[in-house]
Amino acid sequence: MSSPLLFQPLRLDGLELENRIIVAPMCQYSARDGAATDWHMMHLGQLAISGAGLLTLEATAVSPEARITAGDLGLWDDGTERALATVLDAVRDYAPVPVCIQIAHAGRKASSEPPWRGGGQVAPDSPRGWLTEAPSALAHAEGEVAPRALDREDMKRIRDGFAATARRAVRLGIEAAEIHAAHGYLLHQFLSPLANQRTDAYGGSLENRMRFPLEVFDAVREVFPGGSPVWARVSATDWVEDGWEVEQTIAFAEALKARGAAAIHVSTGGVSPRQKIAIAPGYQVPFAERVRAATDLVTIAVGLITEARQAESILVEGKADAVSLARAMLYDPRWPWHAAAELGARVRAPKQYWRSQPHHLKDLFKESSFGQR
Repeated sequence: MSSPLLFQPLRLDGLELENRIIVAPMCQYSARDGAATDWHMMHLGQLAISGAGLLTLEATAVSPEARITAGDLGLWDDGTERALATVLDAVRDYAPVPVCIQIAHAGRKASSEPPWRGGGQVAPDSPRGWLTEAPSALAHAEGEVAPRALDREDMKRIRDGFAATARRAVRLGIEAAEIHAAHGYLLHQFLSPLANQRTDAYGGSLENRMRFPLEVFDAVREVFPGGSPVWARVSATDWVEDGWEVEQTIAFAEALKARGAAAIHVSTGGVSPRQKIAIAPGYQVPFAERVRAATDLVTIAVGLITEARQAESILVEGKADAVSLARAMLYDPRWPWHAAAELGARVRAPKQYWRSQPHHLKDLFKESSFGQR
């Protein structure tokens, strides 16, 4: 019998994934001044041995002011690079999974509390806060301090910051990069007319609103070596009337494809608290399906994908080429093992855990063997 599609390889430029399960980027709010900590060692370590085909680091800030919270991971100087190198070296000693970095700037949604403290804005004059920056001087939510509008020099600084973070990622041996242009953060703010009310060449028309995110993509694509895949995560809709929507997402995806994007990671929402989302299992998958059909880009679907047969159906029905799991992986870090068992596939596991293979699944773990003593 052929392997389920979920466990068949997927090629992204010169990188071949062992299967089509991607560990999504998940903020941990547990860094110290941008530097990875022992928490990241534990968190990424368990996800790296999950059997997934690709491990994506959480949103990684290009500068201190680019962080969502004061506890966000960063990669902007030698200290943050050394800290992340320590974590990645340990992960690679035991897990062969390729690693992707999600490079990010929070824009007007920066200077926030972590979710367990309510997630609200931290005032600029607070010891843990700072004045945010965005395409336009429009606050994300009512009652918040408005961001400072970016000028051209600011935009050059940020674009250069994305490139500098990409160079550090390449030095660390990270195999792929995802540009964060979703969930209401800076690049999404440029795309959405709800957040971008500029009157220069970076605002107004769709072409103008796409300009800066595309410049950032080009800067990162130029840094990563040929064959190393670079793509973007996008919000296909703002879920708000007169906001960013799927037709514009398709135009953006086409522009990314023309610039060498290896894939498109399709999510939704995040730019406005006025969003009205109809949440249900796989609620974002129809947007991925539309983008894939229109662009023929390798498409990654996300959003309440929790069951193995649900994930397999998404791929078999041509709605996406891979699935990205976040909360489901936090709840069950062995999700790929259990999916393989349910679908009759094989998955990679560390040799230290080979003995955990259930007696009725003699061939679940690849390359496994162990004797009696």
